[in-house]
Amino acid sequence: MEHQEYTIEGRNAVTEALRSGKPIDRLFILDGCQDGPVSTIKREARKKDVLIKYVTRERLDQLSETGKHQGVIAFAAAYEYARMEDIFALADKKGELPFVILLDNLEDPHNLGAILRTANLAGAHGVIIPKNRAVGLTASVARISAGAINYTPVVRVTNLAQTIEELKKKGLWFVCADMEGTLMYDLNLTGPIGLVIGNEGEGVGRLVREHCDMTAAIPMKGDIDSLNAAVAAGVLSYEIVRQRLSGK
Repeated sequence: MEHQEYTIEGRNAVTEALRSGKPIDRLFILDGCQDGPVSTIKREARKKDVLIKYVTRERLDQLSETGKHQGVIAFAAAYEYARMEDIFALADKKGELPFVILLDNLEDPHNLGAILRTANLAGAHGVIIPKNRAVGLTASVARISAGAINYTPVVRVTNLAQTIEELKKKGLWFVCADMEGTLMYDLNLTGPIGLVIGNEGEGVGRLVREHCDMTAAIPMKGDIDSLNAAVAAGVLSYEIVRQRLSGK
């Protein structure tokens, strides 16, 4: 298991971290701040016996990694990357067919945070990212995920293409986002599935794409020819949700 220390910043992210039972070492709150969200954070912290320190805005700015702390910063003991079996255990617990999202060398923390949020809301059982040439679970990612980082397992792997082949043996089918692919509405996206999203500039790499069973194109009606990675992940995730709900 790998560990990475990081701060949790922003009121919603800190609240969700506390509620999820994530181990928090210290909590810094802007001195004098008494509004509703901060009162909720204080209440949750007291339930968990988390040490609260009241500090100046200047001190919070010094501690902040994101510059968007909203008057609240928590220091987590560590973030623990999940194991592959955690994803399947979550699917079994929910009585659902596995649904995972794989990210091919995503570099933008905003995209990763937004995808984690979408993954959680769309019912994905986990997200898989590569160890090299890709963003990890930074403070910015944690904040942007709006708490989803505490509930959605994130697994880091050495080789994404090899991981796809290993997961195929567990019965998963893989679909990757590709502008030249088949219109997503014409594909059967039910069953155990892995959705592969490429990076911001080049999309899904050739080697990873060759290991996928299908390529899915999102219909485009505008004057530009590509979507932000997080938006593409959201559109395709909810097409999977739609097909699962309707049985295609």
